[in-house]
Amino acid sequence: SKMASVCRVGSTVGRSLAKYRNPILLSLRRQSSVSYAQSLAGAPETRLTALDNGLRVASEETGHATCTVGLWIGAGSRYESEKNNGAGFFLEHMAFKGTKKHPQTALEQEVESMGAHLSAYTSREHTAYYMKTLAKDLPKAVELLSEVVQHCSLNEADVEQQRAVVLRELEEVEGNLQEVCLDLLHATAFQGTPLSYSVLGPSSNARTLSRQDLVEYLGSHYKAPRMVLSAAGGVNHEELVGLAKTHFSGLSFEYEGDAIPVLSPCRFTGSEIRMRDDAMPLAHVAIAVEGARVGSPDIVPLMVANSIIGSYDIKSGGGKNMSSRLAAMAAEENFCESFQAFHSSYSDTGLMGMYFVTDMHHIEDMMHWSQNAWSVMNMCTTVTDSDVARGKKSLKASLVAQLNGTTPICDDIGRHVLNYGRRVPLAEWDARINAVTPKMVRDVCSKYIYDKCPAVAAVGPVEQLPDYNRTRASMYWLRF
Repeated sequence: SKMASVCRVGSTVGRSLAKYRNPILLSLRRQSSVSYAQSLAGAPETRLTALDNGLRVASEETGHATCTVGLWIGAGSRYESEKNNGAGFFLEHMAFKGTKKHPQTALEQEVESMGAHLSAYTSREHTAYYMKTLAKDLPKAVELLSEVVQHCSLNEADVEQQRAVVLRELEEVEGNLQEVCLDLLHATAFQGTPLSYSVLGPSSNARTLSRQDLVEYLGSHYKAPRMVLSAAGGVNHEELVGLAKTHFSGLSFEYEGDAIPVLSPCRFTGSEIRMRDDAMPLAHVAIAVEGARVGSPDIVPLMVANSIIGSYDIKSGGGKNMSSRLAAMAAEENFCESFQAFHSSYSDTGLMGMYFVTDMHHIEDMMHWSQNAWSVMNMCTTVTDSDVARGKKSLKASLVAQLNGTTPICDDIGRHVLNYGRRVPLAEWDARINAVTPKMVRDVCSKYIYDKCPAVAAVGPVEQLPDYNRTRASMYWLRF
């Protein structure tokens, strides 16, 4: 689960709603004689180059007339403290208020004249600033991005102005109950550690963060070895490397007093948090166990397991004929409005669980079937070849569909290089998915689920939510 904020600059800056073409999907559509595997093998190569200061440059040339280019940074709310939680999100807003070379009006005019879209987001471990533009405007886009990241003006008047904007966004997020529920899940599952912090931070910090706090955050985390200049679309890798050397060679790679930030381990704590409000029409509930870290070999079997469980929304078609047995049951028995299986991975840990929305009378039913999805759906016991085959196909389809355009491809490249040190190609994901067997799914799910203490978060009319000790005891009986 990733929290994003999109800041508008002029009429053309912000989140692009345009539909992009995916070269992999196009090759599958146009060349019926070419197999899925051949199409994956023919996907464009991702090239990677490291500069002398440690900044990495990665790109995929797809031949589009447009491109997306951006900076992905290994910094987020996990790198913050209780005192400055929310600094990264605050900085994201300040980036579009102008730079030392381009005041806000000039920055808006530059972006608007290119017909570009300038956006940003912050998550728990990553921050990104990126621009969607015409391929011919790549040099100007890289120049503007370098200004935004390295020379943000950060004057006191703009800080005060954005403080009010951040406080309004905090109020708006409170209305997004899925975000609220999943933030509470992190707060209880990783209590006492930086992963418990929300990306936006508390309103008390938004009111007190100073310009100096933002400057210190920049100086501590915006270092060349923790950055990736990523691009996808109509880009030439050699040209991109040349632009990176021109605009980012001076980016610091040294820490003051050699005080390199080291992530402290984030322990998982089985626990529960409830935010009861009987005036709300629906309850939002999440239950999770500790999942696999980003680089774990267990990731793919867990992804297949989640694909088998699937998701459901009452507004969607399918009903009792849906392939997911839990979804068919939810539709036939009217157990919930929606549910989804999820797996959030971080550098050293993760969360694997279920999130559902239901009325107060079906909370206990959904808690029972959500827990038993891991056994009743045979995850830990007798998962079948047909279950795994269906999960594999669903997972492959979602991985390909996610890369539908230059912007999601660019994001995929940036995050992969930060997480793995390279871009993991679709062909490799495909091979790893093909290697998953029913026994692997059973063994891996038993490892992470059986007799483990879950974390539970609930918001709304949750009086009927089972007692935590009963929920914990149910995890033992999953294999029986």
